[in-house]
Amino acid sequence: MKTIQSTRKKLTGTVVSDKMDKTVVVNVNRYVSHKKYGKFYKIDKHYKAHDEKNEYKVGDIVVIEECRPLSKDKNFVVVGRK
Repeated sequence: MKTIQSTRKKLTGTVVSDKMDKTVVVNVNRYVSHKKYGKFYKIDKHYKAHDEKNEYKVGDIVVIEECRPLSKDKNFVVVGRK
């Protein structure tokens, strides 16, 4: 029997804002290699994620998962703490 693997993107980051109702802003850091020179550099990106119970606070390290669009900017949901 085949196992179905999720194609949804999972990211780990730090909560930087919890001021909105049922939403947190998560900062995700990535290290990327430059195509030509090979030097590694850091990319930071903020994602808005759905937090139904308002349980995550600033500084928490969380895992977010891609989902259907919940609003104009919100395409992720918080799965849990890391």
